[in-house]
Amino acid sequence: MPTETAATKVTPSPTPVARRMPARRRLIAAARKMRELGSIASAVASTSHPYMAHIVPMRRCNLACTYCNEFDDVSKPVDIEEMKRRVDHLGRLGTSVITISGGEPLLHPELDDVIRQIRKTGAIAGMITNGYLLMPDRIERLNKAGLDHMQISIDNVMPDDVSKKSLKVLDAKLRMLAEHADFHVNINSVVGGGISNPEDALTISKRALALGFSSTIGIIHDGSGQLKPLGERERGVWDEVRRLTRRSYSRFNHFQEAIANGLPNDWRCRAGSRYLYVDEQGIVSYCSQQRGYPGIPVAEYTTEIVKREFLTEKSCAPNCTISCVHQVSYIDHWRAPQHTTITPGGAGHGESDLVQIQ
Repeated sequence: MPTETAATKVTPSPTPVARRMPARRRLIAAARKMRELGSIASAVASTSHPYMAHIVPMRRCNLACTYCNEFDDVSKPVDIEEMKRRVDHLGRLGTSVITISGGEPLLHPELDDVIRQIRKTGAIAGMITNGYLLMPDRIERLNKAGLDHMQISIDNVMPDDVSKKSLKVLDAKLRMLAEHADFHVNINSVVGGGISNPEDALTISKRALALGFSSTIGIIHDGSGQLKPLGERERGVWDEVRRLTRRSYSRFNHFQEAIANGLPNDWRCRAGSRYLYVDEQGIVSYCSQQRGYPGIPVAEYTTEIVKREFLTEKSCAPNCTISCVHQVSYIDHWRAPQHTTITPGGAGHGESDLVQIQ
């Protein structure tokens, strides 16, 4: 067990939200689960469509976390009609899950319309946000738009020079979500390079579970972008959070054991096929850290390209820590060995360099 530090003692005021879920929310959750199971069944039955896509409606963010390379403070939101077209192109490809990321997506003035468009395609609608702009009325609008999933990353208990995404700042937002959100909420914390108090991750995870949310923990690169084994303190926290959240684990996360030990993984990356990253320019890349590969506009992306990339080995795969790509690719780990190889550009050190445990 990790020892308690001063940081872990800074605990937000408790709120008795661990109430029984209202019947309406239980019905919504059950319907969402059925849609998710259907999407997995469809993915197992056919490899010719993407399972998940991340789409960026704007690159601007209201924060400036020092480890993140996925934002600026000047970009305008993508025109809503163009966003709808991009979503429809993903729908044309048969994409099962479309997750809105950024930048900070809540800055987009017509985000609710983007969510509605995602749901019109039949896809599951997700969003990654820093949570700063959430208020009860905003959460209710997300409910009405049809959001299925939200993820908020919280990096520390108290804000510091690296990140302002702290439990102290965001706890009030979490209580709002616990009271108003009909969608599933996941809270992600981190250990690894640059995180001064790894015990914060355990505090964050416990708070998330107490509020009725799911909880994940990520391993972030060190300052040089290299994978290194977790230290004793970090490993203790990592193991404890895994123990606390074992019931909600994805079965697709065995790869993190190698990451925690600083070792490469032997796997078949299906980026560009089962997973697509559509940036603010509408260009499809393998992921946020390999922009420009394959570098094709989503409007021109075809089923033939999906099939080609399914069989293309990516040389960056062994040291990849991007959990969504690992998890999506695991659906097909048992089939279709890849017979061509591409070497994408060097990876950056952004927020998507996190490996998550679910």
